[in-house]
Amino acid sequence: MKNILSIALLLLLGIGASAQDSIPPAVKPLKKTKIKTPPKDGFSARKDVDSAVMVPYADVREEDVYYSKRIWREIDLRDTINSVLRAENARLIDVLMEAITNEELTAYSSKDTVAGKILEDNDSFKIALTAQEALQNMRGVTEGTPDATTGKIAEPSLKKFRPDEFLKFRIKEDWILDTKRSIFEPRIVGLAPMKMVEGNWQPVFWIYYDDARELLTKKKLMNPANDASVLTFDDFFVRRLFASYIVKETNPGNKNITDMLGLTDPKDPRKLYESEKIKKSIADFEQSLWEY
Repeated sequence: MKNILSIALLLLLGIGASAQDSIPPAVKPLKKTKIKTPPKDGFSARKDVDSAVMVPYADVREEDVYYSKRIWREIDLRDTINSVLRAENARLIDVLMEAITNEELTAYSSKDTVAGKILEDNDSFKIALTAQEALQNMRGVTEGTPDATTGKIAEPSLKKFRPDEFLKFRIKEDWILDTKRSIFEPRIVGLAPMKMVEGNWQPVFWIYYDDARELLTKKKLMNPANDASVLTFDDFFVRRLFASYIVKETNPGNKNITDMLGLTDPKDPRKLYESEKIKKSIADFEQSLWEY
């Protein structure tokens, strides 16, 4: 009897042990990764201007334009007011170069060929440049040098891009009198970066401003006077926040002020005098429109 009880007890203990061996090991719960929100850089979260919406110009019908005057101006970035266009982290020339490289913006040749003659400072937006051609105009080309061993001339190469070379921008604009809205206002038509070429400031290409407005609306302007400013590059031009001087007005000979006066010295004071004279004629015309 005792033997039977011992055998039964051993069988029960074996079944219990095998049951314990069949229990699967406990699975450790997965550790949840906490998503860390980047801290605010300042007293509040800064809004990006990427969502800014361009405010279009008011429509103007040709029959409503009683008077128009085409003017060319130059903006010197060495002027304190205009220096915001060459801020280290927000250069206008960098914005244009990036857009052209990504084919978001079309550049137009500043030269035209008519009957074999090259016309300088052409701004008719007739000849569109490829991105490579525009970048070549911006950077310049280094002529290939002959190999010392074979004498073979190397292919020309692009120079290093130097944004500090672009210290001026030329603006082409129309002053129009819209009789329907009873307003006399300027409309920027084109924008051209300029750099020194063979001793003269030359536009490297032209940008049709209406095509660039949406892009410039989404690029914030660096305002050293106010960190809370949300001004964009488009605001800077449309609101006329720049300082400039007139270099040309519509004339039969299509000449700029320097050529019309036969000046050889670019610093000749008569150039500035003539510029102010044109500026005053526009102001006088506007003044004559209204009665007080």
